[in-house]
Amino acid sequence: MDVDAFVLAHRPAWDRLDHLVRKRRRLSGAEADELVDLYQRVSTHLSMVRSSSTDAVLVGKLSSLVARARAVVTGAHAPLWREFVRFWTVSFPVVAYRSWRWWLGTAAAFLLVSVVLAVWVAANPEVQATIGTPSELEQLVSSEFASYYSEHPAASFALSVWTNNAWIAAQCVVAAVLLGLPIPYILFQNALNVGVLAGVMFGAGRGDVFLGLITPHGLIELTAVFLAAAVGMRLGWSVIAPGDRPRGQVLAEQGRAVISVAIGLVAVLAVAGLIEAFVTPSPLPTFVRIAIGVAAELAFLGYVVYFGRRAARRGETGDIDNAPDYAPTS
Repeated sequence: MDVDAFVLAHRPAWDRLDHLVRKRRRLSGAEADELVDLYQRVSTHLSMVRSSSTDAVLVGKLSSLVARARAVVTGAHAPLWREFVRFWTVSFPVVAYRSWRWWLGTAAAFLLVSVVLAVWVAANPEVQATIGTPSELEQLVSSEFASYYSEHPAASFALSVWTNNAWIAAQCVVAAVLLGLPIPYILFQNALNVGVLAGVMFGAGRGDVFLGLITPHGLIELTAVFLAAAVGMRLGWSVIAPGDRPRGQVLAEQGRAVISVAIGLVAVLAVAGLIEAFVTPSPLPTFVRIAIGVAAELAFLGYVVYFGRRAARRGETGDIDNAPDYAPTS
């Protein structure tokens, strides 16, 4: 296809459609019929350009024009409540479900680093000596670690925890803009903190206290962080290896998936914060507190598997309906 000749031949129709879309609230009957006719014609033009040209700018402009015209032709968007339900039953869970390999790999790598560091610190007193003085370490294992979860009012502590966890997940999401390259470093820093603290606690014979306090909230909290990291790194890999589709199209789809996960994790991390503030420091027996954390984790994973697998079988990707292949550039 001679793209320049195609544009020259059909630009008047595109400009006319754009004009009618902008005038949509004041259309006469004849103009409304003309808009429908032009929408069908320009949709055909878009299909021809997609199949015969690699001009991303042209495809983006036509995609945007067709999407805006479709909104006028088909009427109002779905009710807000329906969009809300679709997000929590399709968009968020299917993105998480489709990212399970990255999600599982991220979790395995994080836990491996944390365990190796914990064993190294616990088995080497000289390493512990570089972390703090004997009195500082004694204070940490005997009182500071446990009191951290109860020294502040539960409500304010829940908000503080949610903010901190959301910040870690947000770093992973924002790092997706940089193709996910900073994410392994962010995860390593957090694995380092977990591993060193576990090593000190286990080295002092207080491993039961460590697990009893960190497990109730830590399961779902870390799962959320792993998911944020997974979709961020998956976006970066989609740019490196887009497969047989245009790189711009894959990048746009994965970018929208990252946004879906970021929104969904706000609620997930809120649950983690509530557990950490109200369950972890509670006087409940340790096995009950751990059981609550395990139940929350299984509920979240079950939710993702149930709704995500069902949506994936229907061919859903979590992407917005009728999304353009490329983000418009002007």
